[in-house]
Amino acid sequence: MREQILNKATEMFLELGFKSVTMDDIAENLGISKKTIYTHFKTKSKLVEVCSMELFNCITEGIDEIIAEDHNPIQEILYIHKYILSRLREEKSSPQYQLKKYYPNIEANMRNCKMDRMKETIVNNLNRGIEEGLYREDLIVDIVYRFYFMTLEGIKKSEYFPEESYPISVLIKHFLEYHMRGIVSAKGQIILEKLAKKQIHEN
Repeated sequence: MREQILNKATEMFLELGFKSVTMDDIAENLGISKKTIYTHFKTKSKLVEVCSMELFNCITEGIDEIIAEDHNPIQEILYIHKYILSRLREEKSSPQYQLKKYYPNIEANMRNCKMDRMKETIVNNLNRGIEEGLYREDLIVDIVYRFYFMTLEGIKKSEYFPEESYPISVLIKHFLEYHMRGIVSAKGQIILEKLAKKQIHEN
């Protein structure tokens, strides 16, 4: 029952927002009493915290599986982004905004966990890409990583990209293309073009 509660709560939080969804809403959707939920999670804050961490861990495991497949660095980062988008689907800005506003401690902890993991993944990817000659050898890895993280996080919150006009999947797709074309070497550019053509044919 605990897993069912977690799954349903996570689904509803992502769709409607952490503040908007009540314990009564979750109980009604599961066809159980609110008391049953409180048996497993003493407070709504605790449920929000566990749901957030479960989602983070699930995405992290998926990223680890992609890395273990030993793709070249360009393919690896493209597959990671594709996976994240498929997991979060059309993630709305509302849940993130509500998490930060109403559960700031949980949001800060999640942001730190995400930043630490993203740093490890992207820095390793950049270093491998440089070593294999697929990324420009003059890249300053620490700066490129920080640009990457700052931009990726910023486009989700920026007033320049209202969610009704700019779906997150479209923003990330264009950001990733912008990012990759800025860091690849001439050798990497050839691979990037081949992958782009392959994607066009598959679509």
